[in-house]
Amino acid sequence: MSEVTLTPSGPPETVIADEDAAIQQAIQAALDRSGDDRRAALAAVVATAPRCLEAWARLGDAGRDVVERYAAYRVGYHRGLDTLRANGWRGSGYVRWEQPGNRGFLRALAGLQRTAAEIGETDEAERCAQFLKQLDPAWPPGDLTA
Repeated sequence: MSEVTLTPSGPPETVIADEDAAIQQAIQAALDRSGDDRRAALAAVVATAPRCLEAWARLGDAGRDVVERYAAYRVGYHRGLDTLRANGWRGSGYVRWEQPGNRGFLRALAGLQRTAAEIGETDEAERCAQFLKQLDPAWPPGDLTA
């Protein structure tokens, strides 16, 4: 279960629960592969755990072309919105990178921003960039890797 923290000094913060250790290990094992083997292993993780936001984001990172990357990031983003809402998020408030459980969603949103820009969907790219800053004012984090 994740938490929503209300503070008198600012908006509420939503924290997505960390992914199951076995799924985290499967993602890491997939990331240790290269090329098409990495992509196939990540796709297998997504097939096993379709609600895993980190797996969708990493599948986006491993996409064979911009359209495949865009599609995976968009699925991760929308599943992330569903997850946030299920955990008390009501459309505003912080979802910070410093919380490991939030990283899959934020990684998917950042990937969606990049790929939207690549395909010329400028308004979507700008909306995603603004949303990232609203969710985490310290965005982008120094340890974000694509």
